[in-house]
This record gives sequence, C-alpha cells and structure tokens, in this order.
Amino acid sequence: MLIQIVNIFKRGDFLQEKWYILDTGYHDAATNMAIDEALLQFHAEGIIQPTLRFYGWKNPSLTLGHFQKAEKAIDFDAVKKHGCDFVRRLTGGSAVLHDDEITYSIIVSEEHPKIPSSINEAYYVLSKGLLEGYQLLGVNAEFAVPEEEAKRQRSDVCFEQPAIYEMLVDGKKISGNAQTRKNGVLLQHGSIPMSFDLDMLFDLFNYPNEKVKERQKQAFKHKATSINDITGKTHTYEMMRDAFLQGFEHALNIQTETFQLNEDQWKYVEHLVETKYRTDEWNFKLKKSMRSI
Repeated sequence: MLIQIVNIFKRGDFLQEKWYILDTGYHDAATNMAIDEALLQFHAEGIIQPTLRFYGWKNPSLTLGHFQKAEKAIDFDAVKKHGCDFVRRLTGGSAVLHDDEITYSIIVSEEHPKIPSSINEAYYVLSKGLLEGYQLLGVNAEFAVPEEEAKRQRSDVCFEQPAIYEMLVDGKKISGNAQTRKNGVLLQHGSIPMSFDLDMLFDLFNYPNEKVKERQKQAFKHKATSINDITGKTHTYEMMRDAFLQGFEHALNIQTETFQLNEDQWKYVEHLVETKYRTDEWNFKLKKSMRSI
C-alpha cells in the first residue's frame, strides 16, 4: 500500500507542480515565433521550468506551417495590401491568420510524466486546458475526432479542417493547434480567435479564380467559428487569458508562477529574430546563395 501511495505522488496525481506563466503581450510575428523557440531552448538547457505562455499579435500575421510551400499557397501582394506580417512556424500544419485572438504556447519536456509519447495523446492531455477555458467562458466546446475521410483532406487554411482533439462547437472548429518536438522538448501552440475577418483571410490565399474563392469563403462559415460569434459578446485579451490560465491550471493540475525574460534571454530572442525569423532563408526555405536571385 505504501509503495502505491508513493507511486501516485510521483505521478503528480495529488501534488500540484509549479510551472511558469509568461504573458508577453503583443509583438510582431517574427518576435512571437522567436520567443517560443527561445523558451523551448531554455527549457532544454534546464534554465526554466515548464512554461505556459500567452501572447497577442501587433499586426495581423500569417504564420505558415513548417513544411508548407509559401509561394504555392500565399498571395503575397494581398499580404502586403493588408499590412500583414508573415513568418514560418517551427510547427507543422496549415497557414493561420492571427488577428483578433489570443495565442497560447506550452513548453514542457517530452519526458515529463504528464506527457504521453504519442503525439495525438499529448494533444489530448494538453488540450484539456482549452476545453476547460472555453467552458469557463460559457462555451460548450468538445474535442474533434475526425473521420478517416476528413483526415485525408488537405487545406492551406488552418481553420477549414479540424485535426484530432482540436475544439469544436456545434461541429465548427473554434481553435487551431500545432505541435513539434525538438531537443527533448515539446512545444504546442495554438490560435484562439475572438473574431474572424473573412475578407482578409481569403484574400491572403491563392485560388484558381474568384468564383472558387467565394465558394470556399461561404463554406468556411459552416466549418469554423469564433467565441464572439457563438456568445454574441465581445471578448478581450485579458478575459481570454484569465479563463484559459485557469483552465490549464486545473486540467494539468499545476500551479503557475509569473515569469519574465531577463536581459540576456531577450538578447537571444532578438538574435533568433534577426538570424532566422526575418530571413528569406527561413520563411521561404531558400538557400543563402539564392537570396539575391
């Protein structure tokens, strides 16, 4: 019996582990992605504890999935017209327009006892915080478990197709999440929209013609929604942050301690911004020798 009790405590079923909570507010797209990668690296080096981060976007921003082909999917004249930032993510998946939303990221070791080795199971564990956050905001969300046919479909636009264990309300996708594992650390981040600008969203992607684009835009209204549309209320960044912080704390059985990046850590973020996330080599997957062509 004593051994069983000790094992339960080792798993953390009763003990509330302490994680960091970092609210970085609003930054440009390159800085936001650099902060996520920096946190992953800091945790891999044992400098910081597991971390939950919330952030917003200084400008409308289009993030491209790690393996997506930028020139094929994106209309860069429209990106410029709408004043959007553009950056490639560390994580996979389809392109996401970040605008009127709050974004979260979770940085935790792959070896953490709460984290399953399976990607889908890890999504399920970490996304429970999203489920509870929506419930605290009065939204009856549920997990998506796509049928096999849906899994085979592909779209350049993230919110057109739910992935396993993403959030649905009345069959419509309400958040988008992506995950990667690097240096023994898991990074999961996700978009939690308060509202959508459909005209801007569909301007940013290439379509064969205007008729196809309009058809896709109308179909999107039946595939995705936002919390403002569901509730008929206008939500703020602070309202969303507080609800999802509470949701993650309860779902993961953690306590959070406020954390701020120090001067040296910000310098590393700025290094990543200038040497990676603002470069054509990263964002367009070009070799350095091709940059001037």
